[in-house]
Amino acid sequence: MTELIQLEDIRTYFFVRKGWFGRVPLKAVDGVSIDIDERETVAVVGESGSGKTTLGRTAIKLLKPVSGKIIFQGEDVTNNDENIKEFRRQAQIIFQDPFTSLNPHMTIEQIINEPMIVHNIDDEEKKKRRLKALSDVRLLPSEEYLPKYPHMLSGGQRQRVGIARSLVLEPVFIVADEPVSMIDASSRVEILLLLGELQKKYSMGIMYITHDIATAKYFTHNIGVMYAGKIVENGSTLDVLNNPIHPYTSALKEAVPDPDPNNRLRFRNVIPGEPPNPIDPPPGCRFHPRCPCATEKCSKEEPALRDISKRRVACHYAEKFLK
Repeated sequence: MTELIQLEDIRTYFFVRKGWFGRVPLKAVDGVSIDIDERETVAVVGESGSGKTTLGRTAIKLLKPVSGKIIFQGEDVTNNDENIKEFRRQAQIIFQDPFTSLNPHMTIEQIINEPMIVHNIDDEEKKKRRLKALSDVRLLPSEEYLPKYPHMLSGGQRQRVGIARSLVLEPVFIVADEPVSMIDASSRVEILLLLGELQKKYSMGIMYITHDIATAKYFTHNIGVMYAGKIVENGSTLDVLNNPIHPYTSALKEAVPDPDPNNRLRFRNVIPGEPPNPIDPPPGCRFHPRCPCATEKCSKEEPALRDISKRRVACHYAEKFLK
């Protein structure tokens, strides 16, 4: 497959006030590298506050990294703001909350037209694209949805409108930021199936941001597990989730509810404690204060991502956990 976007050692910091005069960096993303090919879906998973959404917004240049590179279709676009409009046409985002991301004072027609107005698409082409987009997300008959407002639709229908809005510019890369977390369970599989079909139809690359490791296994080809702004394990989704090596990945997998009623009382390896403060992360491995297998070495030396068993893992004792 052709490489679509490469994120190389991305660091995205927010500078926050500390004390009366000083400002310190909040290290939301701290040295992350991810590659996404055409027609490939890469999951970025982790707890809330791990930096997933910041990474996604940096990938489409809604946020600017303090260092690192964004290589899009072979071109370094990190600081290339001259062609930002063309980049934005090709790289779109689906937001998490389909209600707050849609203007309640605009009709569905106006919402879907808005990006096409920004990109100077003529009226005839706008009509053709908005009907096609609504048809692609299975809001049929499309003409009946155009005069409606967001509050008149269900959560699943609103998210389909959000997807349609991202499709009208015919992008090649989409960041899907927890696109099913705010809709009812009955609609989640439908939305994921829909995204999979649209990806194949339009040869798109997708960065799928989620805290739900179960949907990541169902929907994605590769996976990157984030903790405190860093990738701790990445590789093929099936390899990583069927045989997790990093203790954090194992704990995330253990937290997935088990539908077997005979297995509900089994012990779960729940991660103790809370994620670290991104303003002042712990030395060494950032997971060591919560890791049941941590040693003194973990508190002093930061582990590098290294190749092991068809994936990359940032753990000093990765071989110990390999099954």
